[in-house]
Amino acid sequence: MRILVTGGLGFIGSHFIRHILATKPDVQVVNLDKQTYAGNPDNLKDVEDDARYDYAKGDICDAAIVDKLARDADIIVNFAAESHVDRSIGKPGDFIRTDIFGTYTLLEAARRHKVKRFVQISTDEVYGSREKGSFNENDLLRPSSPYSASKAGADMLAHSYFVTYRLPVVITRSSNNYGPFQYPEKLMPLFITNAIEDKELPLYGDGSNVRDWLYVEDNCRAISLAVEKGMPGEIYNIASGQELSNKGVTRLILKLLGKPDSLIKPVKDRPGHDFRYSLDSAKIRKLGFKPKVSFEEGIKTTVNWYKANRWWWKRLKSGEYLEYYRKQYNL
Repeated sequence: MRILVTGGLGFIGSHFIRHILATKPDVQVVNLDKQTYAGNPDNLKDVEDDARYDYAKGDICDAAIVDKLARDADIIVNFAAESHVDRSIGKPGDFIRTDIFGTYTLLEAARRHKVKRFVQISTDEVYGSREKGSFNENDLLRPSSPYSASKAGADMLAHSYFVTYRLPVVITRSSNNYGPFQYPEKLMPLFITNAIEDKELPLYGDGSNVRDWLYVEDNCRAISLAVEKGMPGEIYNIASGQELSNKGVTRLILKLLGKPDSLIKPVKDRPGHDFRYSLDSAKIRKLGFKPKVSFEEGIKTTVNWYKANRWWWKRLKSGEYLEYYRKQYNL
């Protein structure tokens, strides 16, 4: 079996490829990645010599390369996306192009070559915010940012290809992923690496925003189940059921690193910042999914990984990255 994974040099995509190679000895994986700022070859350095793994540098909006790779694919799993909310506020056009037009390009190739399964990787953010209860897969989509709107558009387009063309599409929507190899623009890796260096932690507003925290390897296990057992045309929410505020996560990071709370710097809240995300993941659990990693275990593993792998993140936190965050957080 041949799987085309797009965006496989990114955070979740690289973990998924590693998971597939470790658990499916008869699978050949082709990784199509544009290698933008968050697409890091170091994320898969440990498998780059595996005979079952091939890398192709390219853009999912490039119909020629997508068509070439889809021709031999049994399954396509689309992780490729612009995914940072802050960046989407400044440059929404980049998100519309990659997340919507790129998904369209992949869907067209999958339809032409009669791919057996197309898995669209999405996010809890498409539902918007919810103060109480949890979203299920039938709830309305109310995205609050250009990023989440672009993902909602991609989801709806993917679903339309199932309805119109009977393309076997499955959509997964997961809660906040965290773990090793996450680019240090997201809250957890940014705060861990800043704290290691005794730098300020720019916390939006009062930090009361709540997220469900899902260890990335648990998400990959769930996606693998959706690939194998998911019903075409269905959506599967993936969550851990472990909710904690951003401020709570920040204080726990500081505690694990033995750093003072005085490193926390409240900054102006971002526009349209959703207060709380929460997913009902009963449907994916019926397929056999159960999170294996508790939040306490996962955050300790994550903090220790960043402590032990400065080589990976030190060079990322330089140049354009630093300038962007100095401007963003008025540091």
